[in-house]
Amino acid sequence: MFKERNNKKLKPMSIFIPTIIFPTILLCITLFTVYNTGKYQNWNNSNTSLTSSLIFNKSSDKNNSVIPIIRNLNSENAILVENSSGKIIVQKNKDAKCYAASLTKIMTTIVAIENLNDLNVEIPMKRSIFESLKNSNASMAGFLPDEKVKAKDALYGIMLPSGAESSLGVAEYISGSEDKFVDLMNKKARELGMKNTHYSNTIGLHNSDHYTTAYDLSILLDYALENDIFKSIFTTDRYSTSPTNLNSAGITFRSTTFDKIDNENFGKGKVIGGKTGFTDKAGLCLASLLEKNGKEYILITTGAEKTNNESSSNIIDAFNIYDTYFH
Repeated sequence: MFKERNNKKLKPMSIFIPTIIFPTILLCITLFTVYNTGKYQNWNNSNTSLTSSLIFNKSSDKNNSVIPIIRNLNSENAILVENSSGKIIVQKNKDAKCYAASLTKIMTTIVAIENLNDLNVEIPMKRSIFESLKNSNASMAGFLPDEKVKAKDALYGIMLPSGAESSLGVAEYISGSEDKFVDLMNKKARELGMKNTHYSNTIGLHNSDHYTTAYDLSILLDYALENDIFKSIFTTDRYSTSPTNLNSAGITFRSTTFDKIDNENFGKGKVIGGKTGFTDKAGLCLASLLEKNGKEYILITTGAEKTNNESSSNIIDAFNIYDTYFH
């Protein structure tokens, strides 16, 4: 064999085939190994680092039998996720279609943050906004018609008191209309892989074409919490706005979540942020963030019944889940 390699009559291709094939095979093995370590998974999109953590435990997701199912809940749908690893700890109907009510405003807020260049710019609360909300029974932050509000204050107004006028004011300022802003919300949902979500408004008012799942909401909240501005808002208990053209004293907001959750009587960790929601069709909803032993956990619940005897069954569910799965 070695003698044949030195034969001048041997065709040139016979000489170079082993030389070409071996390095090629070595290169393929190397690339395959490196790719599976994840090193080059961000080549195509500079924002992939923000969304890579959104794929929650795919191997478990393919087989729900390996994920414990929550029993004896008021809520129809629920999911508890360890934030750092994306591991689903427990779930109930996580992929079932549901209505998010004011949990919609999580998407409204993160899309607004990503499209505002200046958080101190003044946003007009147009009189037409209040007229459109007159018969909606939507919750309000407390701004006035024709009031000019700093964008930062409007964002807190969306999340803490769940202000509908804040949502519409910000949406119209950024996109010119609520419908165009909703297009941005649906685009973001597609980017995040929220495959079973569609928005028709910025507030969470009931509409058959406005739906999501507990799993999709956990994807959204995980993404939003990567943004420092959003996380600061989401974890704020109380906030006072700046003076405006119509209110020299400003307004003080209180988080609807912290207003109902007493951390002093909760020994399993600390609830550090949240957003509540309710409509007759959606039931009582809650997105909360728990801190326990240096780790953070996302809990989403939707579809809890509201009765005269129990108006906070979503909060009760949250504490029952925390008490069960954190010791």
